[in-house]
Amino acid sequence: MKVFFVGAGPGAQDLITVRGAEILQRVSFVMYAGSLVPPEVLRYCKPDAEIIDTAKLDLEQQEACYKRAQSLDADVARVHSGDPAIYGATAEQMRRLDKLEIPYEVVPGVSSFTAAAASLSSELTKPGVSQTVILTRVSGRASPVPEREALAKLAKSGATLCIFLSGPHLRRIVTELRPHYPADTPVALVHRASWPDERSHRSTLGKLLSEVKAKDWRLTTLLLVGRVLSQEAATESRLYAKDYPHIFRKVPRKRRSA
Repeated sequence: MKVFFVGAGPGAQDLITVRGAEILQRVSFVMYAGSLVPPEVLRYCKPDAEIIDTAKLDLEQQEACYKRAQSLDADVARVHSGDPAIYGATAEQMRRLDKLEIPYEVVPGVSSFTAAAASLSSELTKPGVSQTVILTRVSGRASPVPEREALAKLAKSGATLCIFLSGPHLRRIVTELRPHYPADTPVALVHRASWPDERSHRSTLGKLLSEVKAKDWRLTTLLLVGRVLSQEAATESRLYAKDYPHIFRKVPRKRRSA
């Protein structure tokens, strides 16, 4: 018996990995959060699989599901939205599985921040602009953010920011970022990246609050902030420059004139 923590991707059913889909096709138990994982992803499950929506289950109730699968020696796919490594609440499950001596494996998935960047056709790192991407969020009831990671402190770097679950906190976020990012800094809101009802809004840090209402962007909304979102031409990477040699590409030496 084994538990597979499967990253289901950001929403679109075809953004689950091949490995994740193959696991769903063979396991007998599937546990997924119906509030976050679209039901279309379950199309990969085998017809006789027992499918359990964990949205209304607390951790102890989920542990009971693992124990039942263990008694039946049945593999379990624990499906998480995006990638299990980011805000996945998997560590506490793994600790309980360790106590139960149930082996587990993590299957990575496509995160919503990369899906959002793809939707915007934006690269989050550009030479001479930003080579650092910070994934963060603001404090909520379930998980407060440590004071040392307060948004205002992270913003001092000037790096590209990807702020998860940002919709209800837009005014607070903008207030904390403005001392560190100019008013004309490009920003983008992306709601439910890759879902059928995905929507986005591009603006600048100075204009955003006058253009949108926070209540229209609640839940599963990501805010991207940084100069990398600008459509202006940036310095090109040397990686593909004609005169840049590396172990996979040689550059002809210039002949010396006689």
